[in-house]
Amino acid sequence: MAGFRDMLGHKQEIAHLERAIETGKVSHAYIFTGEKGTGKKRLADAFAMTLQCTAEGERPCGVCHSCHQAASGSHPDIIYVRHEKPASIGVDDVRAQLSGDIQIRPYSGRYKIYIVPDAEKMTVQAQNALLKTIEEPPEYAVILLLAENDQVFLETIRSRCVVMHLKPVPDDLVRAYLMEQLQIPDYQADICVAFAQGNIGKAVRLASSEDFAAIKSSAMMLIRNAGKMEISELIDYVRQIQEYKVSIQDYLDILALWYRDMVYFKATRDVDGIVFKDELRTIRDTVSYCTYEGVEDVMRAIESAKSRLSANVNFDLTMELLFLVIKENIHG
Repeated sequence: MAGFRDMLGHKQEIAHLERAIETGKVSHAYIFTGEKGTGKKRLADAFAMTLQCTAEGERPCGVCHSCHQAASGSHPDIIYVRHEKPASIGVDDVRAQLSGDIQIRPYSGRYKIYIVPDAEKMTVQAQNALLKTIEEPPEYAVILLLAENDQVFLETIRSRCVVMHLKPVPDDLVRAYLMEQLQIPDYQADICVAFAQGNIGKAVRLASSEDFAAIKSSAMMLIRNAGKMEISELIDYVRQIQEYKVSIQDYLDILALWYRDMVYFKATRDVDGIVFKDELRTIRDTVSYCTYEGVEDVMRAIESAKSRLSANVNFDLTMELLFLVIKENIHG
């Protein structure tokens, strides 16, 4: 657990929370919303640590007993609401860990803070149990609901919470973090940044994933050799990439980025504007014989494949059709 100063992005949200602490106008309930990896948990942790810090001056200080407890995950008054069922948070979870516990005064801190990850999984019954607590909370209570989509909450809950929508982190900050903190080379950082689209969690996951490196290598093999492969070889290739089924959307995103680079370079000849700078020679060779219309057909086919796979259309058939479009339009 770290403080606000160690976070990337979310400056407006951090300023709002710091101002609430300074003025003594901390709300009893907040919703931090944003897709997975945007930093909801880190923001909640930093807010909780700051609220409980006992130091004078800039907080969190990181050195007081409360900060050490928060950093180690052992602060008695920072409580995570857990749930056994992976798909839902039931009324019993909320009653046992939050509603039934919140009347007990803080053990050592000024506040008693409840953090609810995956809060969108709360059942309607669980939300109603929480609503009763939010309507008349003890003065020391702060409830932080972390959710990918705040629209799933009852309007009566949303109206009683401060809702914070976490925005994408600027690409330059993500890139600098990957290169300086994770020692990622610039060409790899560019690819991860392009994929992540401001999602720092996704950028870090991709940068440190051996599986992602294998998927990229596999995609590049197809890109370089599709023109030389017979239909039967393409079908065999589909079977080989079955092992990437869990990450097939990442695989298709790599293809989409590659062909986006091709269109951009064909139109501008601007090396600085492409993502795959380490593959410049292949891009130069390919754009010399493909057309804008052909690349656009391939990009549409990639989007179509992503939609089909999301709808559970047959994997082999979907990928075979995509590879045929690539072969015909880029290498035909």
